[in-house]
Amino acid sequence: MKAASWAAGGWAQTADRLSATFNRRTGTTTGRSAPDQPLLRGAFRMDMTWVTDRIAVGGGIWMAENMAAVARSGVTHIIDMQIEFDDTHLAGPHAIEVLWNPIDDDFQPKPPEIFQRGVEFAIQALDQDGTKLFIHCAAGVHRAPMMTLAVLCSLGWTPEAAQNLIENARPVVDFADVYLRSVERFLDQQVRAGE
Repeated sequence: MKAASWAAGGWAQTADRLSATFNRRTGTTTGRSAPDQPLLRGAFRMDMTWVTDRIAVGGGIWMAENMAAVARSGVTHIIDMQIEFDDTHLAGPHAIEVLWNPIDDDFQPKPPEIFQRGVEFAIQALDQDGTKLFIHCAAGVHRAPMMTLAVLCSLGWTPEAAQNLIENARPVVDFADVYLRSVERFLDQQVRAGE
């Protein structure tokens, strides 16, 4: 499929899937029949949920105008977990620091190094006054929540409390068992390293 035709059809299909997932998880509807729905220009333009006053989790940024919205929200640092797109060039004009920490959403175990890079970046960012961190992937359903869980636990939250916080703030989150086990392995390794 050519890039232009995928951009028209692929993004529309992705937006439809995200909309259906959001509606199913939150019990909301758009009030429009499927053929009348636009490409969710307003509904999913910048998909960002604050789980604490300084940490947000969400979906892909993709465009300069969305990065501008992220900057206006006060975000100073981004952990980009998506393998699909590196935000670095979009963030430059806003002086937002980006850690591109790409992993595939393939429901396979994730190596501790992925979490270590993200946690080190997050802690360094949050140690500075006035900073805010946005952790995202493409849809904000699997990879970004998984990294957010690792960050919160590294900041002292219990896994259960952190998971509940994330799920309550962002109902579309789906903590796959394999990803939870990956975070647990990372946290166990952190504990062993600190002994």
